[in-house]
Amino acid sequence: MVEADTQPVVEARGLLKDFGQTRAVDNVSFQITRGEVVGFLGPNGAGKTTTMQMLTGFLKPTAGSALVGDRDVSEDPIRAQRMLGYLPEGAPLYDEMMVIDFLSYVAVLRQVPADQRTRRLRSIAERCGLMDVLGKDIGQLSKGYRQRVALAQAMVHDPDLLVLDEPTSGLDPNQIIEIRELIKDLGREKTVILSTHILPEVQATCNRIIILRDGKIVADDTPEALSEQEAGAVIRLVLKPRNGSELDAGAVRALLEKLPGVRAVEPDSGEGERTLGLILKGRGSQDPRESVFEAAASHDWVILEMHEERVSLEDTFRRLTRREGED
Repeated sequence: MVEADTQPVVEARGLLKDFGQTRAVDNVSFQITRGEVVGFLGPNGAGKTTTMQMLTGFLKPTAGSALVGDRDVSEDPIRAQRMLGYLPEGAPLYDEMMVIDFLSYVAVLRQVPADQRTRRLRSIAERCGLMDVLGKDIGQLSKGYRQRVALAQAMVHDPDLLVLDEPTSGLDPNQIIEIRELIKDLGREKTVILSTHILPEVQATCNRIIILRDGKIVADDTPEALSEQEAGAVIRLVLKPRNGSELDAGAVRALLEKLPGVRAVEPDSGEGERTLGLILKGRGSQDPRESVFEAAASHDWVILEMHEERVSLEDTFRRLTRREGED
C-alpha cells in the first residue's frame, strides 16, 4: 500500500454493505491523503459505486465507518459533505435551467459566499470548458457538455476531496484528454477518487490504484508496483556471434537461465541467418538486463535487440479480478 505522511483526507474503516442477502461491500478499509489521485477499479458488481456512495454519505453502511477529514460521514454528514464534491455516474441535471443558473444554484446550496460566486463560477467554467455554453439550457447540450456541467457542479465549492464516478463518460477523445489533464492538475492540490472502466485513463491519470472483486479489496498500490507483482518482466533478445560462427541455442539458453532475475528462457524469432531470438521471463521486480549485457560481452555475442515488455495494467486487472475457474 502507498504510505502517507499526512492526515488522511478520506478513510474507510471496515465498510460493509448488505442488500438483503447480498453482500455488496465486505470489510473494505483504506486511507487516502492529499495530493493522491486514486483509481477505483473492479468489474461490474464489484462494489465500487456502493463504496463511493458510502464515502459520500449517499448510502449508510451496514457496518464500519467512512470519514472525510475527521468527520464521520454517517454521524456528521453535513460537515463531511462540505469537504467533498461528488460526480455520480449518470449525474442528474436540471434540463430546463441554463448552465450558469444551474451552477449558481449549486453555489448557493454549497454556501459559496455571495461576494466570491462570480469569480468562482468563472474559474470553474473556464477549467471545465463551459464558457461558450453558459447561456444555453442544459437540455440543449450534447452528452459531453452535460458531463462537463456535472463535473463543474462537483467543484463549485472548492472541496478538498473529489469523488468521480466515470467522469469522462460520453466525451470525445479530445475532451477525454482535457479532463484527464484537469484531474491530474486537481490532484496536485486535492484528493481525487476516480472510478472508471477505461484502464488507459487510470494509467495516465492515477498515482495509486485500488482494485475490488466481489466487494473486497484485492490490490492497493501504484500502477508500477502492481505490474511488478506479476511473474516479472518479459525481455525480448536477439543475439548473433561476433566471429560469424553459429550460436549453440541450447548452450545460450542454459547460460541465460542461470542469470539473476531470469525465471525462464524461451525461443523466439531472430533477424535472419546466424541470429538467435529469445524471450527471457523475469523473476519478480529484479531487472536481468545488466547481467545479460555482461554475459554477451564475456561470450563475444552481439546484442542486436534487447527490450523489456512490462505486464500491462489490463493483464494485472484481469488476473486480480478473475474468479476461480474462469479462463
